[in-house]
Amino acid sequence: MKISGFTIARNAIKYNYPIIESICSILPICDEFIVNVGDSEDDTLKLIQSISDKKIRIIQNKWDFSQGKEVLSYQTNLALKECAGDWAFYLQSDEVIHEKDLPKLESVMRKYSTDLTVDALRFQWLHFYGSYYRYRIDSGWYQKQNRIVRNNGQVESYGD
Repeated sequence: MKISGFTIARNAIKYNYPIIESICSILPICDEFIVNVGDSEDDTLKLIQSISDKKIRIIQNKWDFSQGKEVLSYQTNLALKECAGDWAFYLQSDEVIHEKDLPKLESVMRKYSTDLTVDALRFQWLHFYGSYYRYRIDSGWYQKQNRIVRNNGQVESYGD
C-alpha cells in the first residue's frame, strides 16, 4: 500500500499558514508528498523547498482567479492528479494531524485497501479559533471531513 500526501500553497508566509507543520504532520506515513505552489507574493516556494525530504515533490501553477471560488478545488485537483499512491491524503495549509493519530490512520487505510466499496475515509476535526485554547463546534464549522481518498480517479475536490 502506497500513501500520497498532497496540498496547495500560495502566500503561506504572508497569511502565516503553518504549512511546514502541516506537511510534516503526515509526512511520516506518506511515500510521497505533492505540493502545488501558486505564484505567491512572498517566499512560499522557498519555504517549501527548505523542507529537506526526498518525499516532497513541488509542482508550480499560476492560479486563475477568474475561476472564483473554484480556483482552490481546481488547484487541489491538479495536485491530486500528481499523486501515485493507493490513497491520497489531503491537508490544507492550515491543518495538521496529531502524531498519535498517524498509526490509526495508516491502519485504517491498510484495513480498507482491498475493499473497493470504500472511496474515502472521514474523520472528526477540531477547528481552533483565535488561539490553541479555543475551538469552534457550531454549525458553521464542519465537524467531519473526508481527507483521505482512494486514488482511483473517481474522487475530486469540489467547492474548496
